[in-house]
Amino acid sequence: MAEQPLLQEEADERAVLRRAMPYLRPHRTRLGIALGVGLADSAALVAVAPLIGLAVNSLDSRDRGGLGLAVALLVGLGLVQLVLARVGELLLIKGGENVVRTLREQAVENLATAPLRFLETHRSGELLRRATGEVAALAAFVRLHLRNLVSAVATLAFTLIMLVGYSWVLLLVQLAVFLPLTLLVTRWFQRDAAAAFGGKAGAEATVAATFSETLTAREALQTSRGLTGWSARFERENRHAVRAARRALRVENRIDLVSLIEGAALVVLLVVGGWLVTRDAVSVGTVVVFVIASRNLFDSFADLSQLVGEVQTARTGLARLLDLLAATTAPARGAQARSGKLPARGDLRCVAVDYRYRAEGLDLHGITLDLPQGSRTGVVGETGSGKTTLSKLLCGLYEPDGGCVTFAGTDLTDIPEEELRRRIVLVPQEVRLVSGTIADNLALVQGAPDRARIERTVDQLGLREWLADLPGGLDAEVGQRGGNLSAGERQILGVVRAVLADPAVLVLDEATADIDPVTAGRLEHALDELRADCTLVVIAHRPATIARLPRVVRLDGGRLVSDGPAGEGPAGDGPGDGTPLVSELQVRLT
Repeated sequence: MAEQPLLQEEADERAVLRRAMPYLRPHRTRLGIALGVGLADSAALVAVAPLIGLAVNSLDSRDRGGLGLAVALLVGLGLVQLVLARVGELLLIKGGENVVRTLREQAVENLATAPLRFLETHRSGELLRRATGEVAALAAFVRLHLRNLVSAVATLAFTLIMLVGYSWVLLLVQLAVFLPLTLLVTRWFQRDAAAAFGGKAGAEATVAATFSETLTAREALQTSRGLTGWSARFERENRHAVRAARRALRVENRIDLVSLIEGAALVVLLVVGGWLVTRDAVSVGTVVVFVIASRNLFDSFADLSQLVGEVQTARTGLARLLDLLAATTAPARGAQARSGKLPARGDLRCVAVDYRYRAEGLDLHGITLDLPQGSRTGVVGETGSGKTTLSKLLCGLYEPDGGCVTFAGTDLTDIPEEELRRRIVLVPQEVRLVSGTIADNLALVQGAPDRARIERTVDQLGLREWLADLPGGLDAEVGQRGGNLSAGERQILGVVRAVLADPAVLVLDEATADIDPVTAGRLEHALDELRADCTLVVIAHRPATIARLPRVVRLDGGRLVSDGPAGEGPAGDGPGDGTPLVSELQVRLT
């Protein structure tokens, strides 16, 4: 089976910053400047304690000059720190938001070009949560907590360096009380943090996915009276999410023990410092410096302890987002096609193609099918025979598990995505539309055709009358997901959009299934007028559609069992007794 990356519920959080570096590099200059300003701000804050110590020693020795200098320096330092704090905050937030924007845009781009098999393997709610929810959480962390995190780390480091220069004895006493217990509590937190916060994020993603599916399947749930059972499932998942959130909160609350450790360390500092002053080992100013700097020290640890939960949440979200980006990053394709060797038109060919949805068993078995340039071929078979799977393989939306699909002799996997979509276009049974007008949706092809070209194509397909009946014509609003149009009208737009793309190969997967006979007849006639060198593959149940094609192949149980003219019963979609499809259509109509 072709290797398909799967998203893990608990993403790997190891070396998360190293894995994020490719997205940080474009913003390294701005981030570096912001970090430099933040470090200067923290250094200014730490310098307050030595200046106050200088003022205390000047008072103790009645040195008015030293006192005045200390006060002047404190005032100037306060003003400088005020400016640095504001500038550093703005720069850091802006730089962080640029990184978040890069991640968001990359996630959208990756999902837009992700293999169809990957998208079908994962619940849409889970993908939506990772591409939007995790990015939103990162953006909130950048705006609210990133500056505090940088400031706390820098202040802690500068304070320790400064205290070593004043009295390494007092520093060792303070650290001997504070550091072991704090590290023990931190270690206790980290032991369960990854599982707790990862489990919380995973449970919330599951709830979001189920809720998203509830909106999608609401009609089926209501009409089949399955809402009760579905609600019970949602309730179970919601209870699990609540339990996961409570567990994460309990783990986060362990950090509050650091406040008790701070109080004990300060008491010990005052006792030992007073004893050293009485022995003239240190000055009163030194003890004052340690008391004030200890406040910085404890505040930094307190800020870090309060931010540990936020950091862990952001780290988990970043890991989950990077997991999504890694799983959806397509390998480089198409060196041969980029060199200009791929022609605009050519034959499409399947060679011994196998495909499976699951780990066991094949859904398509050894399909070998030649579709010469300009040929017209119908594909028929019972539901579940593999017709839709074959259509997606022909378009390169699926990669075969065995064999290959080639265009003009080049494997589809070696053709760049843009080149492949220019040459092979699929119109699925369920056509997706975006909010906007009909003209907006028809312009969603390479080259962005102008209104005049759209109108010419509509005329070519004989759809002018149909379009005129819509309020607004090309300017008619399609609504949310095309809700203002019927399924048949959406299929019409899908076919028109495909013709506008002028592909080398056009694949229609039941594209006329939901269209009334009159409109279907118009489209079938318009397809007859396609360029002679355009290869047409039609997957259909409508006998009238198949009857217009000179060649029909039949699939049965994932195997190609017949290949011949459209009128032959075994190759068509008729009863299999040799009854021509046209005759079958006449029987059905009568």
